[in-house]
Parts: sequence; structure tokens; C-alpha cells
Amino acid sequence: MRMDFFLFKVTLYYNHKIKITIMRRVLTLTTLILTVLVSCKKETTTTEPVQITPSPPKEAEIVEPAGDQCYAWRANGSIIEMSFNVNSHQEVNGKLSYNLVGKDRNEGTLIGNMKGDTLIADYTFSSEGVSSVREVAFLQKDGTFIEGYGDVVTANDKVSFKDKTKLKFDAKNTLTKVDCKVE
Repeated sequence: MRMDFFLFKVTLYYNHKIKITIMRRVLTLTTLILTVLVSCKKETTTTEPVQITPSPPKEAEIVEPAGDQCYAWRANGSIIEMSFNVNSHQEVNGKLSYNLVGKDRNEGTLIGNMKGDTLIADYTFSSEGVSSVREVAFLQKDGTFIEGYGDVVTANDKVSFKDKTKLKFDAKNTLTKVDCKVE
């Protein structure tokens, strides 16, 4: 029986030794693999961030009104006079008067917009004591304004052009630039 016990102890001893050897090999192998993986890691280079210096904001171009602009048409004793100013939003504000031979004189205010080369505005005027509103159009061409005509409709006590794309501009009614009157 003693021999069996001895063989049992020797077997246990060798089994234990084998386990330790296996564990050492596994540990060595694991260490080797980790070392390889760590050494293969990409090397990151630290680059300094690119400095972007903002440029100062550009100053907005502000188009100042050119002051009053005055135009007139005179023929055979008839006179059409127009004076206005245009702000930076192309809004027009001014005065318009018609003194045509054989007709009552009317004068009033002009409020509208420059749309490209065309002035479209509401002309509010008094004639024979009655106040009226009529849409007017003037084409700006070569430093002059040519009055436009077309079919009109009346709605809400205002006379407006039926179709602004079909306006006709007659060169015989060309208002030329004149010096503004000092009032």
C-alpha cells in the first residue's frame, strides 16, 4: 500500500508540475502577444492645430440717397414736373405735378419703388378738390424718365395698371433732368 500511496503522490506532483509549466507557457505566450500588439500600434504624431485668424468683417456698403432728383417735360405750354429721392432700399418718395393745357392742374405725392430701370409708384393727387390715387410708371433711360401708359382697372378708389408687363413708354413724354427748385 505504501507503494500505491507513493505513486499517487508522484503522480500528483507531476500533474502539478505539468499544470505549472502549462500556465507558465500560457503566461509567456500571452505576454509575447501583448508586447507585439503594443509595439505594432500606430504612432500618433501630435500636430499643432492650424490657427485660423478671422478677418475683420467687411463694412456694409451703404448707398446713401442721392438727394432730390428733379425732372420736367415742357411742350406747347404744358408742364409735367417730378421730384423725388430714392433710399437704399430703392423706395421712392417725392412729388409729381401735371399742368396740361386745357386740363385742370393736379399735383400730389409720389410713393413707390424702383424696380430695375422702372419707377412704379402711387400718385396721390388733388384735382378740382377731389383726392385720387393713380398708379404711374416711368422708365429710366439715358438719364431721363419716360412716362408709361397701359390699360387700367379701378379697385378700392385706386386706378392701377392691369398688366405692368404690357406698359408702353412714349418717347414724346420724356422728362429730362433739371435743377431742383428751392422751396
